[in-house]
Amino acid sequence: MKKLTHLFVALSVCFPSLALAAGTIDGGTKQAVNWAAIGMFIGFVSLTLAITYWASKRTVSAADFYSAGGGISAGQNGLAIAGDYMSAASFLGISGLVYTSGYDGLIYSVGWLVGWPVVTFLIAEQLRNLGKFTFADVASFRLGQTRIRILAACGSLVTVAFYLIAQMVAPAS
Repeated sequence: MKKLTHLFVALSVCFPSLALAAGTIDGGTKQAVNWAAIGMFIGFVSLTLAITYWASKRTVSAADFYSAGGGISAGQNGLAIAGDYMSAASFLGISGLVYTSGYDGLIYSVGWLVGWPVVTFLIAEQLRNLGKFTFADVASFRLGQTRIRILAACGSLVTVAFYLIAQMVAPAS
């Protein structure tokens, strides 16, 4: 199965015309290959992989991985949090709430904005005092390691899947 996946990826990269979608429903023609978009995509993925490889060489412990060894400044942390708040999924979710429930939907965005830092302040100190980095670390320390890790992984994958769906819808609309 792994070889088949590698073959499919190699064919898609070498022959992008195989990956083109059919024409429109009313019998239109196929779109031409957009080489600029393909090049930008490959360049973006390559840059991301290069940065990841460079960062992995500097990571030697869990503390380095989760908190960059304590070397993140307040400004960098603020930019990371702002990036989370300004994602396409956040904008789509808030506008969807306002659309479906009127201006009452804005209370959800305000509640999220106010509630998230409060929960962070309540939990962050306890995590730091325990020497743990995530809630799953604490739960697996107190309960069964394997079951908690599996539940945490499944919960993360489900959450990320829904988040990615919203992120992919944003450019399409």
